[in-house]
Amino acid sequence: MFRTALRNVLAHKARLLMTVLAVMLGVAFVSGTLVFTNTLSNALQNSSAKGFDQVDVAVTAKSQEDKGNTIGKTPELTESLLDRSAQVPGAASAIGVVNGFTALADKDGKLIGGGFQSQGGNYWGAKDTRYPLVDGHAPSGADEVLIDSETAKRAGYEVGDTVRLSVDGPVIAPTVVGVFTTDDGNVAAGGSLALFDTATAQKLFGKTGTYDEIDVRAAAGTSEEALKAALDKALPKGQVETTTGTELADEQAEVISSSMSGLKQGMLVFAGISLFVGTFIIANTFTMLVAQRTKELALLRAVGASRRQVTRSVLIEAFVVGAVAAVAGLVAGIGIGAGLRSLMGTLGATVPDGPLVVSTGTIGTALAVGVVITMLAAWLPGRRAAKIPPVAAMSSLHAQATTKSLVLRNTLGALFSGAGVAVVLAATAMEGSDGQAPMGLGAVLLIIGVFILTPLLSRPLIAAAAPLMRIFGVSGKLARQNSVRNPRRTAATASALMIGLTLITGMTVMAGSLQQGIDKMASSSLRADYVVSMANGNELSTDVDRKLRALDGVTATSPLRNAPSRIDGETEYLTGVDGSSIGELTELPLDGGAFQVGGGQVVVDDDTAEAHGWRAGSTFTAHYEDGEAQRLTVAGVYQGNEMIRGIMLDNRVLTPHLTDPGDMQVMVKTADGASEATKDALEKALGSNPAIRVQDKQDISNEIAQMFTLILNMVYGLLAMAVIVAVLGVINTLAMSVFERSQEIGMLRAIGLDRKGIKRMVRLESLVISLFGGVLGIGLGMFFGWAAGELLASRMATYELVLPWARMGVFLLLAATVGVLAALWPARRAARLNMLTAIKSE
Repeated sequence: MFRTALRNVLAHKARLLMTVLAVMLGVAFVSGTLVFTNTLSNALQNSSAKGFDQVDVAVTAKSQEDKGNTIGKTPELTESLLDRSAQVPGAASAIGVVNGFTALADKDGKLIGGGFQSQGGNYWGAKDTRYPLVDGHAPSGADEVLIDSETAKRAGYEVGDTVRLSVDGPVIAPTVVGVFTTDDGNVAAGGSLALFDTATAQKLFGKTGTYDEIDVRAAAGTSEEALKAALDKALPKGQVETTTGTELADEQAEVISSSMSGLKQGMLVFAGISLFVGTFIIANTFTMLVAQRTKELALLRAVGASRRQVTRSVLIEAFVVGAVAAVAGLVAGIGIGAGLRSLMGTLGATVPDGPLVVSTGTIGTALAVGVVITMLAAWLPGRRAAKIPPVAAMSSLHAQATTKSLVLRNTLGALFSGAGVAVVLAATAMEGSDGQAPMGLGAVLLIIGVFILTPLLSRPLIAAAAPLMRIFGVSGKLARQNSVRNPRRTAATASALMIGLTLITGMTVMAGSLQQGIDKMASSSLRADYVVSMANGNELSTDVDRKLRALDGVTATSPLRNAPSRIDGETEYLTGVDGSSIGELTELPLDGGAFQVGGGQVVVDDDTAEAHGWRAGSTFTAHYEDGEAQRLTVAGVYQGNEMIRGIMLDNRVLTPHLTDPGDMQVMVKTADGASEATKDALEKALGSNPAIRVQDKQDISNEIAQMFTLILNMVYGLLAMAVIVAVLGVINTLAMSVFERSQEIGMLRAIGLDRKGIKRMVRLESLVISLFGGVLGIGLGMFFGWAAGELLASRMATYELVLPWARMGVFLLLAATVGVLAALWPARRAARLNMLTAIKSE
């Protein structure tokens, strides 16, 4: 039986090729994902570890918890703490570290690093071994700065050039006096790092005389643990924390590993989808191969082979096919992993140097996935073939499924589909995250149910294409009949494409609907023409509001100033606004009371009011960070959204209680409304600062839309693998179907159907099957997109279902294109069959 199985594999090399390719693509996706993420994680961890080589123990301030009505304050790391750290037994030196956001502009005035990766810090001169200088000298004074070598290379800066930069205030233009190298992860991610002398850095970052961290080096012969113990003994208990360099490196490695885990899991989900789609092709292929060898298997049974031996011979074939595909997929996956790493460099993301990581786990996973998936998909056809009695197989009585089996299949499919729809509908009535798991379960049940019912659905749906098929005459009629001749085969072939289009359509519906909701939210809740904020989301200097307020043409402004408070023993953030103008700048529907902000009157969003049991007229006591308390009255309750929510009070009430006030954003209304000229005027008034963004409503919507578009394009790219596998499935099914119908095709040629007619018949059959899968996929995708939107609507009041008919038309056209392309080779092969040889074939 083993020799028989191997002979069958070698005898059907061409017919198994598409199956091998389908499995290989799925395995390549899995192994490529593992190689890429492991390589990237290893490179980042090694690079990060180098950054801690110069730190034996790090001293940081220990944040204090909020208790009772008191807001905990984080202690400061002062010069005296730095001196004490340097003098503990076993310490060789101590460096005070200051860092923060620093917007560095390129020569065109554009922000380098996109915001969050733009950082700044202090440089300790010859004592500082963290940042080796490759050119120039240490900075001295506010007019000198160092920049990292990667930024210098990308932006074209050299020693002696003047750069424009900003922290949170006015733009300054220091001179580049040196260039240094660094293993900083932000720089590796495409950001920038600017270094000033310590006094300048402390002034710029608002930390005069204090530090964010103290890095201590151990003297020769002193271990990290010993130095840590000495520091714990010498420094104030409960105010500072000490961490060894090894612990910092381990923590950073854990963070990198965790972030890579999310990327890895996301990519593996799509790899799993490709493999799932591939199982249809494998099962279809082995079903057809087994059907073609029914008499051969029956003869084996007649001469003494048992059912187990017949099933085992099919599984041996599957094992050989899976092993070949797995090895090829692993090799391709290693290439994909290396290619993705190179692609990141091409796209501008800097990846630290490091070896390509191909672990034993990756190899084992790739081989196991390829072999196990193939054998599982082939087991059912093999088992079904073994159960056919030899006499029935000889007389082909097994060819048609029994009424009992069809009734059982359709009943099972109806139950799964009904349960899936019921669970999905129940999930739409739940709140937010509570409905995610039930909806996922319902989606799986519904997809399984539709797959089981696909043979039943194929007849009416394909019959609907009959009027169109009549246009093509005899070829069209034959194509329609061939596509429903074997409903199970048609179902398996169409289902592969259905799954890919279900996911693509569902994501498209969700993205379009979300964008519509965001546009509606921006237009309905904002009356302001512009919103001014920092590029990285940090606080703006309070000077920004003063400059904008003084500008000609500006009719109203209001800064949004966040501050913590303690209310009823809980921490709540207050939002300070300009009480006299906030009503002109926002349009928030009221659930009760009046929109009045001033003195002791505040307005509260509906969620916060519900959590505390407040309504218009309620009073509460707010305890500020300076320890003072004030009784406030709820003047009105408004409907909050993702852009505006919280407790609003007048800045004239809030600001006196803040030690370091800063604004999250400033809303601006102008006499002339939003225009390019007005926007330019606002930007110039702020010194054309690369750190500050001036956005109108459309800019805000577009910024969010860019994120959705990027995610959607990534999803399209990843799901393209599943569509490619589906194309292979259609090709495989048609090619094997042509082989099965060789005699029939020969007869058609003999009675007058020319080669063009044969080609047209095969192409139309492929087109009908692909469109059938496309219609099912788009229908399911619309349903899932609507259902997921209902969950989102519970959190976003402005969410509105949008059905992108144009894109869905493109998806249907994509399904048709898949059908046409997939039929090219099988149609050509069918047309080239010798009619006499074909007629004589069995």
